[in-house]
Amino acid sequence: MSSETATTTAARAHARAQASAADERFQRTVPLTEPNVLWKETVEAGNYSVRVLPRGTRLHLVDPEGDTSVQLLVFNHHQRAERLNVPDTVKVQWQAYLGAGQLLLSDMGRVLLSFESDTAAGHDTFNAMSNRAWNEAKYGDGGVHGPTPNARDRFAVALTKAGLGKRDVGPSVNLFKSVFVEPDGSFTWRGDESPVGAEVVLRAEMDVLVALTVTPHVLDPRTDYIVSPLEITARIGAPTAEDDPIRTATPESQRAYENAEDWFRTRTELAPVGGSQ
Repeated sequence: MSSETATTTAARAHARAQASAADERFQRTVPLTEPNVLWKETVEAGNYSVRVLPRGTRLHLVDPEGDTSVQLLVFNHHQRAERLNVPDTVKVQWQAYLGAGQLLLSDMGRVLLSFESDTAAGHDTFNAMSNRAWNEAKYGDGGVHGPTPNARDRFAVALTKAGLGKRDVGPSVNLFKSVFVEPDGSFTWRGDESPVGAEVVLRAEMDVLVALTVTPHVLDPRTDYIVSPLEITARIGAPTAEDDPIRTATPESQRAYENAEDWFRTRTELAPVGGSQ
């Protein structure tokens, strides 16, 4: 046993000393002093975060250095078997290039999140997140606690804290790094076009569990593990109004909102007298 931890007193002193240890990959959660702010955090390269957001919350994701890369998963908080479905998100909206006014849809046809505003250069719905084998081949190490962790295993750690697991890690949306599909089906990397300070504001259309990782995109041509931090601020807000322009933009959008509201009505009707489920 190390002399630093040989006694209870020494072990306590050693543990407390670690609070000042500098490790960029530790999450930095900012004390909540602003009104209506539910969550404020900086997620460093290779790290993750997971949080439940109530309906109406505005989730502000900011790229302060212009080189972040974010993988996002979303679940219905109350019924977590329902989660983000990327193929349906693309198919139902007739649009693979997400941005302001677009929706993130569940596998039940309900809107989970909407893009209220977006100043990034684009996002990617085509490519998978990194896994251990991919990172080992590219960076020499893909271990979840190594210097170049992969997105899939980091998601598994994040979701375990929410009562889920590795089998719940499905296809994600890749934010802040865009990829275009050419007529011949090949991909063109455009992930270096997002400006410094780009912000994506996602509005929660249901009570949702969101999980995200900050890891390099699988098509990033750089050989080094490079990705800058993500700044997160979640603010309490009102649910979407019936005449909201995102809701009324298309018949498909209206139906997705109606499906979500029908779920809320059914859940309320089934709640026991004097309480909620």
